[in-house]
Amino acid sequence: MDRSRILVLRDLLAGTGWVERTVHFARCLRRARHDVGGLLLVGTPEEEPWHLAAHLSDEARLAGVPQLRPSLVRWSPPPGAPAHLAIGLERLESAGRRDTVFVVAPTKAPDPLLERVLDARKAGATILAVNDGDPELESLAHEALAVPPSEAAVPEGGVSGVTVPGGTMADVRMAGVTGAGGTSSGGLLIPDFETVCHLVSTAAGEEAAAGRFASWRSRLSRMWDSLADREQEPSVE
Repeated sequence: MDRSRILVLRDLLAGTGWVERTVHFARCLRRARHDVGGLLLVGTPEEEPWHLAAHLSDEARLAGVPQLRPSLVRWSPPPGAPAHLAIGLERLESAGRRDTVFVVAPTKAPDPLLERVLDARKAGATILAVNDGDPELESLAHEALAVPPSEAAVPEGGVSGVTVPGGTMADVRMAGVTGAGGTSSGGLLIPDFETVCHLVSTAAGEEAAAGRFASWRSRLSRMWDSLADREQEPSVE
């Protein structure tokens, strides 16, 4: 999903609270303290978060923040897999204060995962989770974002006040937004799990870029102040 579609989705979701929630979670992700390679992204045995790993890697590259590039932790890496695709669950067992464990679980997290997450938290790792509202996983996370199942359909008549540039409401369904209890006059829009992950990764990249800009602006301001102070110093003849 490209950035232009994400911007359309944000407009669709304005007023639902989802934009604010994903931005808040992304800020927590961006500010988590971990070394390069210490953002450990792990899913469930049935669903590994490949797409989120790819999008976070893109955002890390574009923002120039290598700490945002995740290490994809896999349940059963195949023999001979490349190094970046051969990281197994043992990496979670060695997680500590310089790591962030980011759990992505669209279904209930299995007990072996919960046990490793608990051990990582005890060792000092930061725990983040995007999940389906699993109370056990959320109790272990320092920050969690719950995504309820979105089962209703977008009303055929459209949603009042929503504009889909160059598209139709069918495009909205493809973009991952459904409507709950909606009619042609409007309804509650609910993003699906994958869409929420897209919103989080995009917001994390924006947060990182904004942080770099603020740092650059601060350095420029200090340099300007230093030059101004030198100009004001009395000359010695």
